[in-house]
Amino acid sequence: MSPQPPQPSPDRLVDFHAHPIVVGVMPNQPPLVALTAVTLARAVGAPSVHFGYADQTRYVVEEHPDGNVRHAPIDPDDADEQWQVTAETITDQIRDALGEDGVPWHFHYLAGRPDRALTHLARAVDAAGFVVGTRLSKHPMREFLSGSVSVRLAHHQHRPVIVVPLQVVDWSDGLPWH
Repeated sequence: MSPQPPQPSPDRLVDFHAHPIVVGVMPNQPPLVALTAVTLARAVGAPSVHFGYADQTRYVVEEHPDGNVRHAPIDPDDADEQWQVTAETITDQIRDALGEDGVPWHFHYLAGRPDRALTHLARAVDAAGFVVGTRLSKHPMREFLSGSVSVRLAHHQHRPVIVVPLQVVDWSDGLPWH
């Protein structure tokens, strides 16, 4: 019989005050996710916000104590440096969204499964919780049930997850799972 994984409990709670917030981001994501995270950070007295993008075409070679990772492409023939362009694009988009907000923030280019990568980052920076956006999809309920990052985060680690809606379901068109 395998040991039970640690469960959420009051002794595992990380106080939002004085602890950073981890934010899952994607290229070209609406600025609402970043703005929500910074608003939350300001409201709870979080010292910083750590934005993380997990590139699923790369794998982790080495995890660093600050939450950053050394990564490599899954395909050994894929030696291009497109990841650096993606990192610069996301960093510019965060900077544009936040302007001169005043809350310190950091961007981390991660690798592998987004929920695992963001969990590693949260552990490394001792984050109080997560902010992630919903996916933009024609079938939001199906995507939510079949594998959203927010659901995997909520079920596989103990920090709270705040999900920012990026697409509203129009109930007048019928039920979302049809």
